[in-house]
Amino acid sequence: MTSPFEPRTHPDRRLSDAERERAVELLREGAVQGKLSHDTFLRRMELALVARHSEELHALTADLSDGGGRWSRRLLGAVEAMSGFTARLGRAWQAERLPKLLLPEPGPYPLRIGRDPVNGLRLSHETVSRLHAELSRQGGLWMLRDLNSTNGTTVNGRRVIGTVIVRPGDQVSFGRRAFRLDARQALPGADPA
Repeated sequence: MTSPFEPRTHPDRRLSDAERERAVELLREGAVQGKLSHDTFLRRMELALVARHSEELHALTADLSDGGGRWSRRLLGAVEAMSGFTARLGRAWQAERLPKLLLPEPGPYPLRIGRDPVNGLRLSHETVSRLHAELSRQGGLWMLRDLNSTNGTTVNGRRVIGTVIVRPGDQVSFGRRAFRLDARQALPGADPA
């Protein structure tokens, strides 16, 4: 008995160049998508190039067909979009429940954040480093800098490398302690700074 990937001699019709090209393209796509190992791809390509009948090509590519073409791509796209929406919804839901971290009044020194009592903002949590991060106002913008902390600083889910700009509403995390930045409210009748 021959394997489905071995050439067979059948009296069915001869292959067209278009059929062979389609099979070769399916094999390439299968290899790119990780559906075929390198050795399997090479073996099937050899067999596709010597195949004489469409049934032989079908046996080489049957497990690689996209299962519905455009319709399945649309369905997968809809599932990906819904998955992205639910992830964004979850982050939005969590962000509103996070404790607020009020941005400080601008001063000559940055606000240091960490576990050490000398910091302007002390966070007593095992995932927060002694000197974790600092927040400062530069050129009208709030800047957050990670101070080589062990468990990292993130802004809106992205790890801070160096210094980043932050704004009210951003979600910031120091280790596993998360906050939502909030601007101080000006008192009625006070002069804006």
